[in-house]
Amino acid sequence: MVGISFNQFYSRDKVLVDDKKEIVENESLHIVQDDANEKMEQKRPKTGISTYIGKSFHTFQEEYGEPSRQELSYHGYTWGIYNQDGKYMMVGVDKEKIVTIAVATSGIDVTPFQIGENLESVYKKVEMQPEIELKNEDGVYRFELFEDDLNIKPLISLGNIYAQLYFDHFEGNLLFVRFMDGETLLKQRPYDLSYRGKLVEQEPLTEEEWNQADTASEIQIYELTNLVRKNFNLSELGWDQETRNVAYEHSQDMYDTETFSHDSEKYGNLANRLSKNNIFYESAGENIAYQYTDSLAVVSGWLNSKGHRETLLNQDFTHIGVGVYRKYYTQNFIQKSWEQ
Repeated sequence: MVGISFNQFYSRDKVLVDDKKEIVENESLHIVQDDANEKMEQKRPKTGISTYIGKSFHTFQEEYGEPSRQELSYHGYTWGIYNQDGKYMMVGVDKEKIVTIAVATSGIDVTPFQIGENLESVYKKVEMQPEIELKNEDGVYRFELFEDDLNIKPLISLGNIYAQLYFDHFEGNLLFVRFMDGETLLKQRPYDLSYRGKLVEQEPLTEEEWNQADTASEIQIYELTNLVRKNFNLSELGWDQETRNVAYEHSQDMYDTETFSHDSEKYGNLANRLSKNNIFYESAGENIAYQYTDSLAVVSGWLNSKGHRETLLNQDFTHIGVGVYRKYYTQNFIQKSWEQ
């Protein structure tokens, strides 16, 4: 189609960074067990999806079947992605054992929680603590949660596993739930950490493994974005490969130049980059972020930032391209009404 008028350019000048977590070695750190702590400790659920943490992936597949696909994560385990029948979950598997499960839709038992319930309801079920402590044969570890963490992404100890909850701060309801074992929590380090002993370290990713994990994140972000839009009765965005290439180029450019901005010294702003690649559109928008743990964390981060949220939930956009390079994340949205 020729002669499309570019009647709007939509972009946000805000950027989103998940602050680097403080890791402090503390030789005097110890955990004191007292009666009050024992009362506050939550027991591990006996029902629901979290009961599969620590079990074999084969056992999980006997109940839930084969995943839609399998792909590499940033943390050494492989994701089994279940995106079927309106339900979405990500199952992390390491050496055939399930180490984490993330759920993004209702209809899956995430006892003691429920996707969509509000923060007040969760507070009535479990004790929210500003410090989460764990101990293993390698050391003693204490995660510190600040007020924003407790309101948007609290961490809850459930016996010998952990639940990380992702809330929509604007609506006040539960978006996603991530269950994980202690070793996975220590690998991800999503909060400030004090420790005594030995830190859990993962093997560095090879160039090929980085590429695989980045590509996996792109598709996951695309799927999670459409799941969130569906919750708000917005139309599903189509995948646009050319727009994805523009987004990927921007993520790589930010990594290479150690900058973080919507404007590139080499490639210009979003309008410049789309024009250079001969992409026609009526309106466009961009979200960027970096340092986030993975796709689940970054989509939650965007949704909890007003400007990024407005872009992600813009009713006019029809297509999206997602580009990820070394945990630099770029979403490019465009409106092409003639392809609806």
